[in-house]
Amino acid sequence: MKALLDTHTLLWWLDGDEKLSRIAKEWIAEPSHVVLISAASGWEIATKVRIGKLPGAEAVVDSYQDCLKEQGFTPLAITTDHALRAGSLPGPHRDPFDRMLIAQAQAENIALISNEALFDSYGVRRIW
Repeated sequence: MKALLDTHTLLWWLDGDEKLSRIAKEWIAEPSHVVLISAASGWEIATKVRIGKLPGAEAVVDSYQDCLKEQGFTPLAITTDHALRAGSLPGPHRDPFDRMLIAQAQAENIALISNEALFDSYGVRRIW
């Protein structure tokens, strides 16, 4: 099985944060599962570190690629299809990073591991 991590889920996993649900922790830790990390998450983390919204995440940005490898996570590139889907999504949700994750989950027909209930309105299977 494959699933895509939301950016906050990735950060909570890396930090061992208690905000991460038991179900999410178990799913991510299962060796037979393929955990995908969108290029949009790297973009989001780097952007938020730069503007001061993620203090303490500089180390994640500095070693992002190595960090994903160490965790056994698989990078998911942004394709033209993903970009067109994200730009065409209906509704009021304006966060470009979330819209990309939604589009990727739809296009790849995979679940999204996130606490964001708003994703449900886009027909995305969500694990939490």
